[in-house]
Amino acid sequence: MRALRFFLGFLLVLVPEILRVFWIMPFPGSQQDLPTDNAQVDQAYFLHNNIWWIRLIGLALMIGPFVYYMRYGGAWERIGVLLPSALCALVFYAFNFKFMADKLFIPPKEKLMQVPVVNDSTANSLVIGVEINGDARAYPIEIIGYHHQVLDTIGGEPVLVTYCTVCRTGRAFSPKVNGAQETFRLVGMDHYNALFEDSRTKSWWRQVNGECIEGPLKGQHLIEVPSQQMTLKEWAAEHPKTLVLQPDPLFSKQYTGLKGYDDGTIEGSLEARDTASWQPKSWVVGMVHNGVARAYDWNDLLDAGVISDTLGGQRIELTLGHNSADFVATRVAVDTSSDRIAYSNMILVGTVDTIVTSIQETSFSIPAYQEFWHSWRTFHPNTTRYVPKR
Repeated sequence: MRALRFFLGFLLVLVPEILRVFWIMPFPGSQQDLPTDNAQVDQAYFLHNNIWWIRLIGLALMIGPFVYYMRYGGAWERIGVLLPSALCALVFYAFNFKFMADKLFIPPKEKLMQVPVVNDSTANSLVIGVEINGDARAYPIEIIGYHHQVLDTIGGEPVLVTYCTVCRTGRAFSPKVNGAQETFRLVGMDHYNALFEDSRTKSWWRQVNGECIEGPLKGQHLIEVPSQQMTLKEWAAEHPKTLVLQPDPLFSKQYTGLKGYDDGTIEGSLEARDTASWQPKSWVVGMVHNGVARAYDWNDLLDAGVISDTLGGQRIELTLGHNSADFVATRVAVDTSSDRIAYSNMILVGTVDTIVTSIQETSFSIPAYQEFWHSWRTFHPNTTRYVPKR
């Protein structure tokens, strides 16, 4: 019975310790082909919140047999309790201080914003840009891609700028939850998308859409702040007074690890681009309008230069920028009061381009993003794919 109690305690200490991290980190086999019911994340959240009770029960089962065999057991019996105990200690250290997301990806210690220096080495760097009340700020992807989040104040408003490199998703949100400003830590991922934990309720929030999927606030959404992904050169041209986040010297090595991410040439199975179309890590531009979700293959945009389509009952156009990194999306709306056509500027992802019309100009908002195909189809299961006319 002593041996059985020790073995059960060993399993109770070891297995939950591993699974609570394994299920929400990109270990081999942990994120592939997950069911849509979030069962693994549910279990990880349960273990995350109850791990100390589980540890105590497991240790209580182990300690009696451990003391007995160390006092009265033979050499092999002592080895039989020492090695599993050492393994438990090793796993505890590794899965709490090495493999946890917030230990691997640390928020910047020094957040320095400066006027950008646009030169040959920085001009085509991709940034996530946000402008509020005339205050424009840009966050280079190869910096925030490591940190995953930067909390800033823009135009007097708090803004959480986020990026998940394994989904290629950049989003900005208001960090206010139920009217109170919140802070978040990176806790792991769900379907390869970053998960953040708020500091007060310990609820878990998806980076891709600001949805709370675990905890007391499950079902709530963070309010998204309009943002743009574009090159630093184009952002600075459209926002001459912009400030740009500077690298934190403490993380120079980590930033180097993302070199080549902007253009998809980075080495690595999780972040490198699939250059073929409609592969898991192929680039797409995703949009949702009037309840209709659609993905546009980046290769089609590169080939055509301009894509015209009808989405949610309205005409749209995607136009590739001259550097093949930026793009403009405009929407064409019919003025039903006069049978006239009015062109409305809408920046989806890319540079700002002024559409000159002699009729009428109105403003609409259609969220659109460059993402990996596996991310867009996962979080928009009813999406359609744009098929070019041949």
